[in-house]
Amino acid sequence: MLLREEIPEALVPAAEAATQWINESQGSSYELTGLAASPADPTIDGSIEMGIVLCDGDICARKQVLVRPHAYGFNVEPVALSEAEIPALLDPPVGVRSQWLEAQLEKCEFVLLLFYRGRW
Repeated sequence: MLLREEIPEALVPAAEAATQWINESQGSSYELTGLAASPADPTIDGSIEMGIVLCDGDICARKQVLVRPHAYGFNVEPVALSEAEIPALLDPPVGVRSQWLEAQLEKCEFVLLLFYRGRW
């Protein structure tokens, strides 16, 4: 994950445009906190797909978007995440965590869980 401060300068306007678009389309007040990974190089038309990490208070989410430059800024479109990707809600699927915890507690006296930027 790239923190907000680590996002390459060339990508900051696109990431901020995507954040603004998400906030306007969903009526939310997310702030850009980073990118899920370094995005691929832009395509021939300048479009770039990126996974942006957004936070609003205690809630963080990952949104996958396709950002295309145009004369007056950027066009932003949502991109569906595949099942193998990090879930959009940044939390393990229902049931997975409790099953894993039960299995670990059978083997160990205690389990320490660390939650950092949406990942267990």
